[in-house]
Amino acid sequence: MPFVGVLRSWNDDRGFGFIAPTHGGAELFVHISAFPRDGTRPTVGEKLSYELASGKDGKPQAVRVIRAAIGNKSRTSRTASERRPQTSSWIGLLFLIVFLLGGVAFGYNRYTAHERRLALESSPVLPAPSPTENGIAGGFRCDGRTMCSQMTSCAEAKWFINNCPGTRMDGNHDGTPCEQQWCTSPFAK
Repeated sequence: MPFVGVLRSWNDDRGFGFIAPTHGGAELFVHISAFPRDGTRPTVGEKLSYELASGKDGKPQAVRVIRAAIGNKSRTSRTASERRPQTSSWIGLLFLIVFLLGGVAFGYNRYTAHERRLALESSPVLPAPSPTENGIAGGFRCDGRTMCSQMTSCAEAKWFINNCPGTRMDGNHDGTPCEQQWCTSPFAK
């Protein structure tokens, strides 16, 4: 239960003084350690709120003193509130998390690309199929021809478009080459 009193005397060099209770009675001893650590010194005549406890000599003394003019604010509570995270620190933390996740995603993509490249490098290279393996008997070979005007039949144009790179014989990209010259009917061979 808190009591109220006035600081009657204070010895700043020794760090103690005496409180006169407003409810009457003998003056109470008070030590500097009973005051809040706010960086200010007690002054004679100021109104105080305190609790009672037994001192080393068994006599009652004031503890947990609160100054009426200052209240219960202490330097330690102010510094603790100053240490609370601000909104800007949450934003910074969010950016850090996004940055780390981006780094992990980038590293994972690089790793999988490397693994695919290794897999391709270690796989055996298969030879290109010969014309007779494709079921076309004609002895065609990739010799640099890319246009329909260089072909002699629909079968030759189909073989070239399926087996040779860089051909320009399927203008509408439907898989049938030279539709206006060699492969005009659906039954053309």
